Amino acid sequence: MTGHTRALLAEGAGTFMFFFIGAGAIVATNGEDLVAVALAHGLALAVVVSSFGALSGGHFNPAVTFGLAVAGKHPWTRVLTYWVAQILGALVAGFALRYAFEFDPTALARTHIGTPGLGGGVTVLTGLVVEALLTVFLLWAVFGTAVSPLAPRIAGFGIGLTVAADILVGGSITGASMNPARWLGGSAQPSRPTSTTTGSSTSSVLS
Repeated sequence: MTGHTRALLAEGAGTFMFFFIGAGAIVATNGEDLVAVALAHGLALAVVVSSFGALSGGHFNPAVTFGLAVAGKHPWTRVLTYWVAQILGALVAGFALRYAFEFDPTALARTHIGTPGLGGGVTVLTGLVVEALLTVFLLWAVFGTAVSPLAPRIAGFGIGLTVAADILVGGSITGASMNPARWLGGSAQPSRPTSTTTGSSTSSVLS
């Protein structure tokens, strides 16, 4: 097995674990516990970055892969393959969550399988600006704790904390996705249940 193949398997597995735990927390809490959702995402990402970082760099996010490529820290020839691995991991996580929470179709419908969405009264422009800012914060953490030669050895911990903090701030505004694959994993599910509620309610902070 080549190093590139191992990296792609690591990206797919890590993305699956990250999304299954993070989006699963949204479904499990009906999107009503922002702190629990933030912690689930942050802790899961900290673990997968620490576990798979040596194999793939620990991206688990098309935006991170793109940012690293722009900065010359990831080869452009491997951007598309990383994206495919990340998207596949996210899609499999979405299917797994539908299966795991099949006993509670109301939660699946209410949270759209953990798919991020705009809060009530939030305009598309506001959502784009907030998501851009949250993603920049995440990239700062990636470069500052994992990429820089001066980075302290806290890459997984620092990146996970940043995601948790971003969700605490942006969860009720945009769902704090920061990750196209995370959105796709839930939204691309076939025959997704439809919800009669909206994401504007504070009791559904990430749906």
